[in-house]
Amino acid sequence: MQTSPINSVRAGDCPEIKVQPAKGPFARLRTDIQAVFDRDPAARTLWEVLTSYPGLAAVRDHRFAHWFWMHNMKTFARWLSQISRFFTGIEIHPGATIGDGFFIDHGMGVVIGETAEVGRNVTIYHGVTLGGVSTQKGKRHPTIGDGVVIGAGAKVLGAIRVGECSRIGANAVVVKDVPPNSVVVGVPGQIVVRSKPSSATVPDLQHDELPDTIGLSVASMLKRLDEIEDRIHIHGKELERINGKEKVTHIHPPKEGVWQGDDFMI
Repeated sequence: MQTSPINSVRAGDCPEIKVQPAKGPFARLRTDIQAVFDRDPAARTLWEVLTSYPGLAAVRDHRFAHWFWMHNMKTFARWLSQISRFFTGIEIHPGATIGDGFFIDHGMGVVIGETAEVGRNVTIYHGVTLGGVSTQKGKRHPTIGDGVVIGAGAKVLGAIRVGECSRIGANAVVVKDVPPNSVVVGVPGQIVVRSKPSSATVPDLQHDELPDTIGLSVASMLKRLDEIEDRIHIHGKELERINGKEKVTHIHPPKEGVWQGDDFMI
């Protein structure tokens, strides 16, 4: 089977993910199966993986459909992709380019558009969309670099690039380019470049390690404001307006990562 060249984003400070390019359809299938065992501790036997993993089935079906698409049998390719969508709940346009070692965990609701390009050793979870934002023909879907992990429900939209070894947080909405070795969280996605590049030779699946960029910034400002008020001798938890009826609650920084209900009139 043939695939188009992957125009993945690379950086010198990001280690190469250890996946050798597969040669031939059976070698590619073996690589995809191995990706399941490497990244899903629930995978037990080869038979279970082959018969019970819709993500693997969707990727396998896509590789067949993509071959027909590249050989100008586009209607038949679309027909194959729709059959796969019916059985797996995963919609991959046959025109999309998928690299080796691609793993879709659970998979229900995944949508990958026609001009999307996915690098090697990429992992995505259910509800992910690699979508377009234009009605114009041509490149309109994302390019995903090697070793990227995209969390459940995330949306990556437009002809943007996600640099290799990056991690997209669950339910993030990414609408601009992401540098290599970054973490993206929130709506719209806030990009945090890692202070120390990842040294792992396997994808970073730590979905719980997502920085709260806005919350931490607000907490830092509130902490500094409290320190300033203490210095100028402004005391008391509540400031009353001149009429004495309406109160303004002084919001404090969170304690051990928990915001206080009283500060928000709950």
